[in-house]
Amino acid sequence: MEKIEGKAKSSLDRFLDFIEKAGNKLPDPAMLFLILLLITWGLSAVLAPINFNAFDQMNGQEIRVINLLTGEKLAAFLSNMIGIFINFPPLGVVLLAMLGVGVAEHSGFINAGLKYLLGVTPKMLLTPILVLVAIVSHTAADAGYVLVIPLGGVIFYAAGRHPVAGIAAAFAGVSGGFSANFIPSSIDPLIQSYTQSAAQIIQPDISLNPLNNIIFTGISSLIVIAVVWYLTDRIIEPRLNRSLKIDKDIVDIPKMESLSQKEKRAFWLAFGTLLLGLVLLFFWVLPEDSAMRDADGAITSRYAPLMASIVPLIFILFWIPGLVYGFASGTYSSMKNMVEGMSKSVGSMSHYIVMAFFCALFINAFTESKIGSIAAYKGAEFLQSLGLPAQITIVGIVILTAVVNLFVGSASAKWALISPVFVPMLMQLGISPDLTQAAYRVGDSVSNIITPLLPYFPLIVVFCQKYVKSTGIGTLVSIMIPYSLTLLVVWTLFLLLYWTLGIPLGLQSTYEFVMVK
Repeated sequence: MEKIEGKAKSSLDRFLDFIEKAGNKLPDPAMLFLILLLITWGLSAVLAPINFNAFDQMNGQEIRVINLLTGEKLAAFLSNMIGIFINFPPLGVVLLAMLGVGVAEHSGFINAGLKYLLGVTPKMLLTPILVLVAIVSHTAADAGYVLVIPLGGVIFYAAGRHPVAGIAAAFAGVSGGFSANFIPSSIDPLIQSYTQSAAQIIQPDISLNPLNNIIFTGISSLIVIAVVWYLTDRIIEPRLNRSLKIDKDIVDIPKMESLSQKEKRAFWLAFGTLLLGLVLLFFWVLPEDSAMRDADGAITSRYAPLMASIVPLIFILFWIPGLVYGFASGTYSSMKNMVEGMSKSVGSMSHYIVMAFFCALFINAFTESKIGSIAAYKGAEFLQSLGLPAQITIVGIVILTAVVNLFVGSASAKWALISPVFVPMLMQLGISPDLTQAAYRVGDSVSNIITPLLPYFPLIVVFCQKYVKSTGIGTLVSIMIPYSLTLLVVWTLFLLLYWTLGIPLGLQSTYEFVMVK
């Protein structure tokens, strides 16, 4: 039995080593995005004359590839280049959050907190707790990418474990488990709005609950935690310990000796400041007419000022306690020290800023060309034409979405395009819109962690390079493939079982619909 297991592991190692070597032969991520930009331009010119007979079912308009190599489009590209870069969503999120986190880290506040955390958390439960926090971070928009994932590396390293394994586990929770959460977030009503519009093609009076998947996504959290926990501790970390050596000379090694009395007092003073800030925020948001709510009084909708303020709040809630700890512990003697901490934090992001520039240009061009939109539509059309049984069609939706997600990252953009195909089709087979949406959300999550086209993917590479300077795209993809494939299989099977057992997917929608098993 041990020999068979050893052979299996060695085969897996050989496969992942091949992926890593092949991926690392690719150009630097910044240059890769530049090459992809040029390819997109070329394809847009070649495909533009072709009529793909694709239509946006929401408005009936034809979808055609846009030629980006015309004089008009190139002129627009040059004139809008600054705006495309500055308005690249992850850029501002990363830089602003890192300014606040940088002060908390530079002053020693985060380091002190880690000592307390490691003192009360059993080592064997470190992975599931990290993944749980990563899943909960979905509630705060993209905060998990800039906060939880790098802390995953710091926590694992401080605990004597491989830091890249901590980054991988957090990445799998934040991005691979994107649709697993027991706390409502802005993505729920956003996805539901497209599902409802698509369902109304068949049933005009249908009204879906914005939390029509919340029970399924909540229970899915346990599935994601279990899968990521097992893979991290039993497969990923042992492989990293064998093949990915830490460059200790480039790591700011956390000092894990006991805190002095002065540091303890400083920590609890800073932590108290953090708690006070959260309490004040709670009472600000609590009233039904709070300025932090949207026009309907909702907190988690994408129109609520609270959701739009998550990153600035992270900045404040780390910056102020970091300052308090720095002066109380003696780490800071003047505000100049605080500025040094912020500068150091942003300085570590210089490589990411370069990658973000080319990534922003490519994603903008790929979106504008409509190549991804046509690919998604034709994939959905092909699946529809097969006329497969309901259960197989559900699996097909998961797989198709996971594949399309490798090229078109936006969850809402993909669903806006293909929901008018899938939802009505499956309603005629007796499948509720809620179930179709759940299948889409599974597929939309599992491949996030293996596509370099994810806007935050270059950032994760930079986080890994803090510990292993040679980390490249291939390294990260090879680490994340086991998570992606296992989540694809296990989560899909869980969805089918969930459906078979007839467990409600979420809060009851105001319509009568009988699911056919």
